[in-house]
Amino acid sequence: MFRYFIIFCTFLLALLLYIDRICISVAKAPIVADLQLTEQQMGWVLSSFALGYALLQTPSGRLVDRFGPRRVLSGIVTFWSLLTALTGYAWNYVSLLIIRFAFGAGEAGAFPGMARATLSWIPMQERGLVTGINFSGSRFGAAFALPGAAWLIQAYGWRTAFLMLGVVGIGWAVAWWLLFRDDPQQHRLLSRPEKDHILAHRQQLEPVQLQTEPSDRVLQKPEVWFAMGQYFCSNFTFFFALTWLYPHIQEKFSLGAVDAGWLGSIPLLAGAFGNWFSGWLVDTLYRKGHVNSRVIPAAIGFFLSALGLLLSVWQESVGGAVFFLSIAIFGADMTLPPSWAFCLDIGKERAGEVSGTMNMAGNLGSFVTGLAFPYLKGWTGSVTPFFFVGAILNLLAAFLWLRNRRTQPTNMDVAINA
Repeated sequence: MFRYFIIFCTFLLALLLYIDRICISVAKAPIVADLQLTEQQMGWVLSSFALGYALLQTPSGRLVDRFGPRRVLSGIVTFWSLLTALTGYAWNYVSLLIIRFAFGAGEAGAFPGMARATLSWIPMQERGLVTGINFSGSRFGAAFALPGAAWLIQAYGWRTAFLMLGVVGIGWAVAWWLLFRDDPQQHRLLSRPEKDHILAHRQQLEPVQLQTEPSDRVLQKPEVWFAMGQYFCSNFTFFFALTWLYPHIQEKFSLGAVDAGWLGSIPLLAGAFGNWFSGWLVDTLYRKGHVNSRVIPAAIGFFLSALGLLLSVWQESVGGAVFFLSIAIFGADMTLPPSWAFCLDIGKERAGEVSGTMNMAGNLGSFVTGLAFPYLKGWTGSVTPFFFVGAILNLLAAFLWLRNRRTQPTNMDVAINA
Protein backbone atom coordinates (compact mmCIF):
# COMPACT_ATOMS: atom_id res chain seq x y z
CA MET A 1 0.00 0.00 0.00
CA PHE A 2 1.33 3.41 -0.97
CA ARG A 3 0.80 5.02 2.43
CA TYR A 4 3.37 2.58 3.83
CA PHE A 5 5.87 3.94 1.31
CA ILE A 6 5.15 7.44 2.64
CA ILE A 7 5.78 6.15 6.16
CA PHE A 8 9.07 4.66 4.95
CA CYS A 9 10.06 8.07 3.56
CA THR A 10 9.33 9.85 6.84
CA PHE A 11 11.18 7.07 8.68
CA LEU A 12 14.23 7.78 6.50
CA LEU A 13 13.86 11.50 7.21
CA ALA A 14 13.91 10.86 10.96
CA LEU A 15 16.94 8.61 10.43
CA LEU A 16 18.75 11.40 8.59
CA LEU A 17 17.70 14.02 11.13
CA TYR A 18 19.49 12.31 13.96
CA ILE A 19 22.52 11.15 12.02
CA ASP A 20 23.14 14.81 11.18
CA ARG A 21 22.31 15.86 14.73
CA ILE A 22 24.41 13.42 16.77
CA CYS A 23 27.50 13.52 14.58
CA ILE A 24 28.78 16.56 16.44
CA SER A 25 28.71 14.66 19.73
CA VAL A 26 30.95 11.96 18.21
CA ALA A 27 33.21 14.64 16.76
CA LYS A 28 33.52 16.40 20.12
CA ALA A 29 37.15 15.46 20.79
CA PRO A 30 38.64 16.53 17.43
CA ILE A 31 36.48 19.67 17.31
CA VAL A 32 37.55 20.70 20.81
CA ALA A 33 41.19 20.06 19.88
CA ASP A 34 41.07 21.87 16.51
CA LEU A 35 39.08 24.88 17.68
CA GLN A 36 40.53 24.95 21.22
CA LEU A 37 37.19 24.85 23.04
CA THR A 38 36.43 24.28 26.74
CA GLU A 39 33.81 21.80 28.02
CA GLN A 40 31.45 24.67 28.78
CA GLN A 41 31.90 26.17 25.32
CA MET A 42 31.12 22.79 23.78
CA GLY A 43 28.02 22.70 25.96
CA TRP A 44 26.91 26.00 24.44
CA VAL A 45 27.56 24.66 20.94
CA LEU A 46 25.36 21.63 21.64
CA SER A 47 22.68 23.76 23.26
CA SER A 48 22.73 26.38 20.51
CA PHE A 49 21.25 23.75 18.20
CA ALA A 50 18.46 23.04 20.69
CA LEU A 51 17.72 26.75 21.11
CA GLY A 52 17.42 27.37 17.37
CA TYR A 53 15.36 24.21 17.03
CA ALA A 54 13.02 25.28 19.84
CA LEU A 55 12.47 28.88 18.76
CA LEU A 56 11.43 27.97 15.21
CA GLN A 57 9.05 25.13 16.12
CA THR A 58 5.80 27.10 16.24
CA PRO A 59 6.58 29.29 13.19
CA SER A 60 7.60 26.24 11.16
CA GLY A 61 4.45 24.41 12.29
CA ARG A 62 2.38 27.33 11.00
CA LEU A 63 4.26 27.20 7.69
CA VAL A 64 3.48 23.49 7.36
CA ASP A 65 -0.23 24.11 8.07
CA ARG A 66 -0.32 26.89 5.49
CA PHE A 67 1.90 25.59 2.67
CA GLY A 68 1.82 21.83 3.25
CA PRO A 69 4.51 19.29 4.14
CA ARG A 70 5.62 18.75 0.53
CA ARG A 71 6.99 22.23 0.00
CA VAL A 72 8.08 22.89 3.57
CA LEU A 73 9.93 19.61 4.14
CA SER A 74 11.68 19.78 0.76
CA GLY A 75 12.84 23.32 1.52
CA ILE A 76 13.98 22.88 5.10
CA VAL A 77 15.80 19.59 4.48
CA THR A 78 17.79 21.31 1.73
CA PHE A 79 18.52 24.24 4.04
CA TRP A 80 19.73 22.22 7.02
CA SER A 81 21.74 19.87 4.78
CA LEU A 82 23.68 22.87 3.49
CA LEU A 83 24.32 23.89 7.11
CA THR A 84 25.41 20.34 7.97
CA ALA A 85 28.03 20.61 5.26
CA LEU A 86 28.93 24.12 6.44
CA THR A 87 29.65 22.77 9.95
CA GLY A 88 32.80 21.22 8.49
CA TYR A 89 34.02 24.70 7.57
CA ALA A 90 33.72 26.26 11.04
CA TRP A 91 36.94 28.05 11.97
CA ASN A 92 36.37 29.10 15.60
CA TYR A 93 33.96 28.95 18.54
CA VAL A 94 31.68 31.78 17.39
CA SER A 95 31.34 30.47 13.83
CA LEU A 96 30.48 26.97 15.09
CA LEU A 97 27.95 28.44 17.54
CA ILE A 98 26.16 30.39 14.78
CA ILE A 99 26.18 27.50 12.30
CA ARG A 100 24.72 25.04 14.80
CA PHE A 101 22.05 27.53 15.88
CA ALA A 102 21.00 28.01 12.25
CA PHE A 103 21.16 24.24 11.70
CA GLY A 104 18.77 23.73 14.61
CA ALA A 105 16.42 26.38 13.24
CA GLY A 106 16.45 24.58 9.89
CA GLU A 107 15.53 21.23 11.42
CA ALA A 108 12.65 22.75 13.39
CA GLY A 109 9.94 22.00 10.84
CA ALA A 110 10.78 18.32 10.35
CA PHE A 111 8.56 16.65 12.94
CA PRO A 112 5.68 19.15 12.60
CA GLY A 113 5.87 18.43 8.86
CA MET A 114 5.74 14.69 9.49
CA ALA A 115 2.83 15.20 11.88
CA ARG A 116 0.87 17.14 9.24
CA ALA A 117 1.57 14.43 6.66
CA THR A 118 0.36 11.82 9.17
CA LEU A 119 -2.85 13.77 9.73
CA SER A 120 -3.66 13.69 6.01
CA TRP A 121 -2.42 10.21 5.08
CA ILE A 122 -2.85 7.92 8.10
CA PRO A 123 -6.12 6.48 9.50
CA MET A 124 -6.65 7.31 13.17
CA GLN A 125 -6.39 3.71 14.35
CA GLU A 126 -2.84 3.53 12.87
CA ARG A 127 -1.68 6.88 14.19
CA GLY A 128 0.15 5.75 17.34
CA LEU A 129 2.22 3.05 15.65
CA VAL A 130 3.11 5.29 12.70
CA THR A 131 4.32 7.97 15.10
CA GLY A 132 6.35 5.34 16.94
CA ILE A 133 7.89 4.12 13.67
CA ASN A 134 8.86 7.65 12.65
CA PHE A 135 10.49 8.40 15.98
CA SER A 136 12.22 5.02 16.03
CA GLY A 137 13.91 6.15 12.82
CA SER A 138 15.51 8.99 14.72
CA ARG A 139 16.77 6.55 17.34
CA PHE A 140 18.12 4.10 14.78
CA GLY A 141 19.77 7.02 13.03
CA ALA A 142 21.42 8.18 16.24
CA ALA A 143 22.43 4.62 17.15
CA PHE A 144 23.94 4.02 13.72
CA ALA A 145 25.68 7.40 13.77
CA LEU A 146 27.64 6.75 16.97
CA PRO A 147 29.88 3.93 15.69
CA GLY A 148 29.42 4.90 12.03
CA ALA A 149 30.37 8.54 12.53
CA ALA A 150 33.27 7.52 14.78
CA TRP A 151 34.66 5.39 11.95
CA LEU A 152 33.93 8.07 9.32
CA ILE A 153 35.67 10.76 11.36
CA GLN A 154 38.67 8.55 12.00
CA ALA A 155 38.92 7.66 8.30
CA TYR A 156 38.26 11.05 6.67
CA GLY A 157 38.29 13.68 9.42
CA TRP A 158 35.39 15.49 11.03
CA ARG A 159 35.17 18.23 8.43
CA THR A 160 34.75 15.84 5.48
CA ALA A 161 32.23 13.76 7.45
CA PHE A 162 29.86 16.73 7.79
CA LEU A 163 30.20 17.54 4.07
CA MET A 164 29.24 13.98 3.09
CA LEU A 165 26.15 14.03 5.32
CA GLY A 166 24.99 17.29 3.75
CA VAL A 167 24.99 15.74 0.27
CA VAL A 168 22.81 12.82 1.46
CA GLY A 169 20.21 15.22 2.89
CA ILE A 170 19.82 17.13 -0.37
CA GLY A 171 19.15 13.81 -2.12
CA TRP A 172 16.26 13.07 0.26
CA ALA A 173 14.73 16.52 -0.33
CA VAL A 174 14.68 16.02 -4.10
CA ALA A 175 13.06 12.59 -3.76
CA TRP A 176 10.36 13.91 -1.38
CA TRP A 177 9.42 16.71 -3.77
CA LEU A 178 9.01 14.25 -6.62
CA LEU A 179 7.16 11.47 -4.76
CA PHE A 180 4.93 13.11 -2.13
CA ARG A 181 1.67 15.06 -2.36
CA ASP A 182 0.00 16.91 0.52
CA ASP A 183 -3.34 15.17 0.13
CA PRO A 184 -3.90 11.53 -0.89
CA GLN A 185 -6.56 12.66 -3.37
CA GLN A 186 -3.85 14.45 -5.38
CA HIS A 187 -1.58 11.40 -5.79
CA ARG A 188 -1.73 9.51 -9.08
CA LEU A 189 0.05 6.40 -7.75
CA LEU A 190 -2.51 5.80 -4.99
CA SER A 191 -5.06 3.10 -5.75
CA ARG A 192 -8.77 3.88 -5.45
CA PRO A 193 -9.42 1.34 -2.64
CA GLU A 194 -6.56 2.68 -0.53
CA LYS A 195 -7.61 6.27 -1.21
CA ASP A 196 -11.15 5.50 -0.09
CA HIS A 197 -9.86 3.72 3.01
CA ILE A 198 -7.69 6.70 4.03
CA LEU A 199 -10.44 9.25 3.46
CA ALA A 200 -12.98 7.17 5.41
CA HIS A 201 -10.78 6.52 8.44
CA ARG A 202 -8.54 9.55 8.84
CA GLN A 203 -9.51 12.33 11.25
CA GLN A 204 -12.29 14.43 9.73
CA LEU A 205 -11.23 18.04 9.27
CA GLU A 206 -13.20 21.24 9.31
CA PRO A 207 -11.52 23.81 7.02
CA VAL A 208 -13.71 26.62 8.34
CA GLN A 209 -12.09 26.28 11.77
CA LEU A 210 -8.67 26.99 10.29
CA GLN A 211 -9.93 30.35 9.08
CA THR A 212 -11.94 31.41 12.11
CA GLU A 213 -9.86 30.32 15.10
CA PRO A 214 -6.84 32.60 15.68
CA SER A 215 -3.48 31.01 16.49
CA ASP A 216 -3.27 32.78 19.84
CA ARG A 217 -6.56 31.22 20.90
CA VAL A 218 -5.39 27.73 19.88
CA LEU A 219 -2.23 28.10 21.94
CA GLN A 220 -4.10 29.30 25.01
CA LYS A 221 -5.79 25.94 25.44
CA PRO A 222 -4.80 24.20 28.70
CA GLU A 223 -4.28 20.95 26.79
CA VAL A 224 -1.50 22.60 24.77
CA TRP A 225 0.28 23.83 27.91
CA PHE A 226 -0.03 20.38 29.44
CA ALA A 227 1.57 18.88 26.31
CA MET A 228 4.38 21.42 26.49
CA GLY A 229 5.16 20.81 30.16
CA GLN A 230 5.41 17.05 29.97
CA TYR A 231 7.44 17.20 26.75
CA PHE A 232 9.99 19.52 28.34
CA CYS A 233 10.65 16.76 30.86
CA SER A 234 10.84 14.05 28.20
CA ASN A 235 13.40 15.87 26.08
CA PHE A 236 15.60 16.67 29.07
CA THR A 237 16.31 12.95 29.36
CA PHE A 238 16.61 12.08 25.70
CA PHE A 239 18.85 15.00 24.69
CA PHE A 240 21.45 13.66 27.12
CA ALA A 241 21.60 10.53 24.93
CA LEU A 242 22.23 12.70 21.86
CA THR A 243 24.88 14.94 23.38
CA TRP A 244 26.70 13.87 26.54
CA LEU A 245 26.07 10.10 26.73
CA TYR A 246 28.89 9.25 24.31
CA PRO A 247 31.60 11.44 25.92
CA HIS A 248 30.28 10.49 29.40
CA ILE A 249 30.78 6.74 29.03
CA GLN A 250 33.94 7.21 26.97
CA GLU A 251 35.61 9.27 29.68
CA LYS A 252 34.20 7.48 32.75
CA PHE A 253 35.13 3.99 31.55
CA SER A 254 38.22 4.91 29.47
CA LEU A 255 36.84 3.57 26.17
CA GLY A 256 38.12 3.94 22.64
CA ALA A 257 36.11 6.02 20.17
CA VAL A 258 34.51 3.15 18.24
CA ASP A 259 33.90 1.03 21.39
CA ALA A 260 32.18 3.99 23.03
CA GLY A 261 30.12 4.41 19.85
CA TRP A 262 28.86 0.82 19.89
CA LEU A 263 28.03 0.90 23.61
CA GLY A 264 26.46 4.35 23.34
CA SER A 265 24.20 3.11 20.55
CA ILE A 266 22.51 0.54 22.81
CA PRO A 267 20.34 3.04 24.78
CA LEU A 268 19.32 4.65 21.46
CA LEU A 269 18.25 1.27 20.07
CA ALA A 270 16.28 0.74 23.28
CA GLY A 271 14.59 4.07 22.55
CA ALA A 272 13.56 2.82 19.10
CA PHE A 273 11.92 -0.24 20.64
CA GLY A 274 10.28 2.00 23.24
CA ASN A 275 8.67 3.94 20.40
CA TRP A 276 7.40 0.78 18.71
CA PHE A 277 6.01 -0.68 21.92
CA SER A 278 4.35 2.53 22.99
CA GLY A 279 2.88 3.16 19.54
CA TRP A 280 1.41 -0.34 19.52
CA LEU A 281 0.03 0.15 23.04
CA VAL A 282 -1.55 3.52 22.16
CA ASP A 283 -3.35 2.03 19.14
CA THR A 284 -4.40 -1.12 21.00
CA LEU A 285 -5.93 0.84 23.88
CA TYR A 286 -7.59 3.25 21.45
CA ARG A 287 -9.21 0.45 19.44
CA LYS A 288 -10.56 -1.02 22.66
CA GLY A 289 -12.12 2.33 23.53
CA HIS A 290 -9.92 2.89 26.58
CA VAL A 291 -10.31 6.47 27.79
CA ASN A 292 -6.64 6.63 28.82
CA SER A 293 -5.10 5.39 25.57
CA ARG A 294 -2.59 8.26 25.74
CA VAL A 295 -2.16 8.44 29.52
CA ILE A 296 -1.10 4.86 30.29
CA PRO A 297 1.84 4.53 27.85
CA ALA A 298 3.15 8.00 28.74
CA ALA A 299 2.97 7.50 32.52
CA ILE A 300 4.67 4.09 32.32
CA GLY A 301 7.41 5.59 30.17
CA PHE A 302 8.15 8.45 32.55
CA PHE A 303 8.33 6.12 35.55
CA LEU A 304 10.74 3.80 33.73
CA SER A 305 12.89 6.74 32.70
CA ALA A 306 13.17 8.02 36.28
CA LEU A 307 14.06 4.55 37.53
CA GLY A 308 16.73 4.00 34.88
CA LEU A 309 18.43 7.35 35.49
CA LEU A 310 18.57 6.80 39.25
CA LEU A 311 19.92 3.25 39.07
CA SER A 312 22.56 4.17 36.49
CA VAL A 313 24.24 6.47 39.01
CA TRP A 314 25.51 3.64 41.21
CA GLN A 315 26.87 1.39 38.45
CA GLU A 316 30.61 0.82 38.47
CA SER A 317 30.79 -1.20 35.26
CA VAL A 318 30.08 0.09 31.77
CA GLY A 319 27.66 -2.82 31.20
CA GLY A 320 25.54 -1.91 34.21
CA ALA A 321 25.52 1.79 33.35
CA VAL A 322 24.51 1.15 29.74
CA PHE A 323 21.79 -1.30 30.84
CA PHE A 324 20.05 1.17 33.14
CA LEU A 325 20.54 4.09 30.77
CA SER A 326 18.85 1.90 28.15
CA ILE A 327 15.86 1.50 30.46
CA ALA A 328 15.80 5.28 30.91
CA ILE A 329 15.82 5.99 27.17
CA PHE A 330 13.31 3.19 26.47
CA GLY A 331 10.99 4.88 28.97
CA ALA A 332 11.62 8.40 27.66
CA ASP A 333 10.79 7.28 24.14
CA MET A 334 7.61 5.57 25.28
CA THR A 335 6.30 9.07 25.93
CA LEU A 336 6.63 10.18 22.29
CA PRO A 337 3.77 8.34 20.47
CA PRO A 338 1.14 9.37 23.04
CA SER A 339 2.45 12.95 23.06
CA TRP A 340 2.32 13.41 19.29
CA ALA A 341 -0.94 11.49 18.92
CA PHE A 342 -2.39 13.83 21.54
CA CYS A 343 -1.25 16.87 19.50
CA LEU A 344 -3.02 15.53 16.42
CA ASP A 345 -6.13 14.82 18.50
CA ILE A 346 -6.44 18.37 19.77
CA GLY A 347 -4.73 20.24 16.91
CA LYS A 348 -6.72 18.91 13.93
CA GLU A 349 -6.25 21.49 11.14
CA ARG A 350 -3.59 23.17 13.27
CA ALA A 351 -1.74 19.92 13.95
CA GLY A 352 1.54 21.35 12.66
CA GLU A 353 1.31 24.42 14.88
CA VAL A 354 0.26 22.55 18.02
CA SER A 355 2.85 19.81 17.63
CA GLY A 356 5.49 22.42 16.83
CA THR A 357 4.62 24.33 19.99
CA MET A 358 4.92 21.18 22.09
CA ASN A 359 8.23 20.40 20.42
CA MET A 360 9.41 23.94 21.13
CA ALA A 361 8.91 23.39 24.86
CA GLY A 362 10.58 20.00 24.62
CA ASN A 363 13.64 21.45 22.99
CA LEU A 364 13.92 24.16 25.59
CA GLY A 365 14.37 21.13 27.85
CA SER A 366 17.07 19.94 25.44
CA PHE A 367 18.73 23.37 25.63
CA VAL A 368 18.84 23.10 29.42
CA THR A 369 20.26 19.55 29.22
CA GLY A 370 23.14 20.53 26.98
CA LEU A 371 24.27 23.11 29.55
CA ALA A 372 23.18 21.38 32.77
CA PHE A 373 25.46 18.38 32.31
CA PRO A 374 28.81 20.23 32.00
CA TYR A 375 27.94 23.00 34.45
CA LEU A 376 26.60 20.72 37.20
CA LYS A 377 29.64 18.51 36.73
CA GLY A 378 31.92 21.52 36.96
CA TRP A 379 30.20 22.97 40.04
CA THR A 380 29.88 19.74 42.02
CA GLY A 381 32.70 17.60 40.61
CA SER A 382 30.18 14.82 39.91
CA VAL A 383 27.57 13.85 37.30
CA THR A 384 25.20 12.51 39.98
CA PRO A 385 23.21 15.77 40.45
CA PHE A 386 22.38 15.81 36.75
CA PHE A 387 20.81 12.35 36.89
CA PHE A 388 18.80 13.25 39.99
CA VAL A 389 17.42 16.34 38.25
CA GLY A 390 16.42 14.20 35.27
CA ALA A 391 14.66 11.67 37.51
CA ILE A 392 12.69 14.39 39.30
CA LEU A 393 11.52 15.87 35.99
CA ASN A 394 10.35 12.44 34.80
CA LEU A 395 8.33 11.88 37.96
CA LEU A 396 6.79 15.34 37.58
CA ALA A 397 5.75 14.54 34.00
CA ALA A 398 4.20 11.22 35.06
CA PHE A 399 2.18 13.13 37.65
CA LEU A 400 1.00 15.59 34.97
CA TRP A 401 -0.29 12.75 32.77
CA LEU A 402 -2.05 11.00 35.65
CA ARG A 403 -3.66 14.22 36.78
CA ASN A 404 -4.81 15.31 33.30
CA ARG A 405 -7.20 12.65 32.07
CA ARG A 406 -8.62 14.71 29.19
CA THR A 407 -6.52 12.89 26.63
CA GLN A 408 -9.10 10.82 24.74
CA PRO A 409 -9.38 12.01 21.11
CA THR A 410 -11.94 14.80 20.95
CA ASN A 411 -13.06 14.18 17.39
CA MET A 412 -14.64 10.72 17.52
CA ASP A 413 -15.94 10.68 13.97
CA VAL A 414 -13.95 7.50 13.33
CA ALA A 415 -15.40 4.33 14.81
CA ILE A 416 -13.35 2.93 17.70
CA ASN A 417 -13.28 -0.58 16.27
CA ALA A 418 -12.90 0.38 12.61
